[in-house]
Amino acid sequence: MTTDTLTITQPDDWHLHLRDGAALESVLPHTARQFARAIVMPNLKTPVATTEHAAAYRQRILAARPAGSAFEPLMTLYLTDNTAPEEIDRAADSGVVHAVKLYPAGATTNSESGVTDIRRCARVLDKMQQVGMPLLVHGEVTRAEVDVFDRERVFIDDVMIPLRRQCPALKIVFEHITTQDAVDYVLGATGAIGATLTAHHLLLNRNALFMEGSGRPGMRPHHYCLPV
Repeated sequence: MTTDTLTITQPDDWHLHLRDGAALESVLPHTARQFARAIVMPNLKTPVATTEHAAAYRQRILAARPAGSAFEPLMTLYLTDNTAPEEIDRAADSGVVHAVKLYPAGATTNSESGVTDIRRCARVLDKMQQVGMPLLVHGEVTRAEVDVFDRERVFIDDVMIPLRRQCPALKIVFEHITTQDAVDYVLGATGAIGATLTAHHLLLNRNALFMEGSGRPGMRPHHYCLPV
């Protein structure tokens, strides 16, 4: 029996936070040493909400690359309640914007300008569907009455299912999913939908947060992350 081996000599990073300023200059060299390309998240303190902003951010990233690096940043736009369909046309024509990111307002870092109601983005999502622009989804609801461990499951019912019914041809990536509900949903779905997983979510569950290694109850806060 022979064994076929596939070696990835320089992978791509499909979900990268470089931030800006000093953080960008500190983080980028580590990424550039390991990866050829990366999808760069747009949730800066001032959101990367227009193609013009994305192009300017891209130039700051290129300027921070180590000497001799060929690292290629693939830019994204930050979806807001006020994003216009015309902005999607500009993004699609730019050659530098490769996706649009949906952050529910208040769900994560610098998400204050995120989407408050997906129905407000109907025209933009339809335009994305028309031009083939992918939507990257941070999938959790933010309502206080929803248990933190149910936020992803409720998001599927409240947002993802109606969204895909409205825009069946829209390319969607359900990012960093953390629940069996999300896995089952994506595996059972038809059309252009996929998902990403983080390595630590494959290794850890909520016991890693609330139980010590010996099995005794106890908080281990360094295992805390969002989405849970």
